[in-house]
Amino acid sequence: MKKIELAKEEQTYVLTQIKNYFSNERDEEIGDLQAMILLDFFMEVVGKTAYNKGVDDAKRYMDLKLEDIYEILI
Repeated sequence: MKKIELAKEEQTYVLTQIKNYFSNERDEEIGDLQAMILLDFFMEVVGKTAYNKGVDDAKRYMDLKLEDIYEILI
């Protein structure tokens, strides 16, 4: 599977959220590099799973809607 890439604005937002989490929840300050390494790790490990879950959910939703349409046509 192709690597999941974030747009620059999305990446900036997520990195800010990661740094805020460490600051607020763990009382630790991390830098941009540490936040980027953590983001890369999560994108690799969690990103694919979350993406596939979203695709599966969308397919299931569309299948239900198509069943509704077929029922109307029959």
